[in-house]
Amino acid sequence: MRLATAAPLPAPAWAARVIWYQIFPERFRNGDPSNDPTRDSLEDPANVPQNWRITPWTGDWYSRDAWETAQDKPGSPDKVPNFYKNGVLDRRYGGDLQGVLEKLDYLHDLGVNAIYFNPIFYARSLHKYDSSNLQHIDPYMGPDPKGDLELIANEDENPATWHWTSADRLFLKLVAAAHRKGFHVLIDGVFNHTGRDFFAFRDLKAKQQASRYKDWYVVNSWAKPSDPASKFTYKGWWGHDTLPVFAANADNTDLAAGPKQYVLDVTKRWLRPVVDGKPAQGIDGWRLDAADERPAKFWTEWNAYVRSLKPDAYTCGETWKPAARFVADDGFSACMNYFAFAFPVKGFLIDARIPASRFVMLLDSRRKAFSPSVVPVLQNLVDSHDTDRLASMIVNRRLAAYPPDGDISYDENNDVRNNNTYDIRKPDAGDRAIQRIVVLFQMTYLGAPVVYYGDEAGMWGAHDPDCRMPMVWKDLKFDPQATDPRGIGRSPDDLNFDAHLFAFYKSAIAFRKAHAVLADGPVEFLNPNDSNRTLAMLRRGDSEEIVLAINRGDQPRVIHLSSPHLEWTDPQIAISTDGSRHTLARDSDGWDINLPPLTAVVCQGMIPVLPRNHGPP
Repeated sequence: MRLATAAPLPAPAWAARVIWYQIFPERFRNGDPSNDPTRDSLEDPANVPQNWRITPWTGDWYSRDAWETAQDKPGSPDKVPNFYKNGVLDRRYGGDLQGVLEKLDYLHDLGVNAIYFNPIFYARSLHKYDSSNLQHIDPYMGPDPKGDLELIANEDENPATWHWTSADRLFLKLVAAAHRKGFHVLIDGVFNHTGRDFFAFRDLKAKQQASRYKDWYVVNSWAKPSDPASKFTYKGWWGHDTLPVFAANADNTDLAAGPKQYVLDVTKRWLRPVVDGKPAQGIDGWRLDAADERPAKFWTEWNAYVRSLKPDAYTCGETWKPAARFVADDGFSACMNYFAFAFPVKGFLIDARIPASRFVMLLDSRRKAFSPSVVPVLQNLVDSHDTDRLASMIVNRRLAAYPPDGDISYDENNDVRNNNTYDIRKPDAGDRAIQRIVVLFQMTYLGAPVVYYGDEAGMWGAHDPDCRMPMVWKDLKFDPQATDPRGIGRSPDDLNFDAHLFAFYKSAIAFRKAHAVLADGPVEFLNPNDSNRTLAMLRRGDSEEIVLAINRGDQPRVIHLSSPHLEWTDPQIAISTDGSRHTLARDSDGWDINLPPLTAVVCQGMIPVLPRNHGPP
């Protein structure tokens, strides 16, 4: 049941002027090898060979260590490569908070100014969506895992029992350091489900109906001492028994009372931390996992509570569905903008499977479904930890399956384990040309851009787990990627840091930050041409106008720029995706620009008129 229960809360102004950078912590940077995970810290160590070890950061992703191949079963009829069945999910690379601290200067140089962390709370998996608790940063991301584990061993849901561990303190140090450099910090709130090691679920499993947590989870059947055949069964998120789901209240309009209070206490701890009796700098907001699966009443109350603690906090709900009502009814600042941004971008700019006019229609109609105040703070992402990487989407654009109704394929045929034709090669020059077009559109469109870690450095990869390879760094030398998990021959690919692509991302980000009109100015599309696959986009401010022109086709094209609102003088080319010099030619009713195939340019010009009221975006 999803009903509006509160008036929409205003989004913080700062969220319209950020470029997000998403960090998957375990794979970002190993800054402190002394805290590396151990075999005993894994999800199911009993089923991991004794010779397990930390996986070398710079190794060929698809090559396998001895402990991984030891689990293979020769002659298995299963078509899924052994790479995905045995070992890869038990790999650990040692990414930690110290590694992020060391690379804040890198992020500052890139130009991003907001960090979104995938889960960093204590959990056994590499992804950490299976939390053991939410009041502590994972001990293996801090300087003293052993000491932290001992410190938290006897805690429960009561905040009076909670300590500040060394990992917690290091995270707050990181938040303060990020704030000093002008970053905002967002963390992943997983309030839908937990792991089986979560303190409440452990107690529930051990004590069954006698547990004080018996109402925290959705239990289907109990194990009864009087009945040896009885079993303890429960609802797992999407059927995964590793992710037991928090229960709703009796009428399914709210989260159950126990987990709800716990979530509120955790929320306060990280937004308004008090350490050793002194206030510390807290986070700036939350990204909420699987948010559309929780009742609206819970979210409206939770969002109001967040703003009572920190009025300018930002909350972003995850949903892949049409999200305008979801954001408004549940009180979020915004959502991860899959449906209204990523889907159309993939359909036209990546796959080139929908016409330019449909691309424009989808963007306009889906954007305008949101409140005008929400649109500038939507997280405009293209890829994430839940998709194949942008570069590999482009390489595999031929695989996209478009149904007869013309809808967009976003999450199909995008992994290697289930698709023998998925291409794992390095993107070529044409693929990178498309990537630069996508990035330039992302940086000039309305809404807050999101960069998934490593895209700017040249990384590629299929869907999970391949989209979660270790970050490539300039100071590290990587082995060539020369192995195919399917046993297919391939040419070795150089995986090292791509300085040329990084420079393009940096320039596009800098341009966005330098022009306020890109953060909140209205959007107008000019002359979409379906047969040529060309279009332009006008962003209008009080003193300047900026136009992005795109040729997504395979032939050189002249793109005509005209609009009653295009009033600039002396327009100049600011950025081009191909690095070439381009010129604008004036004609009777506008301007012409000749673009090679797979090219986009940004043009800017001043307008010598008084400020105007442009209306809603």
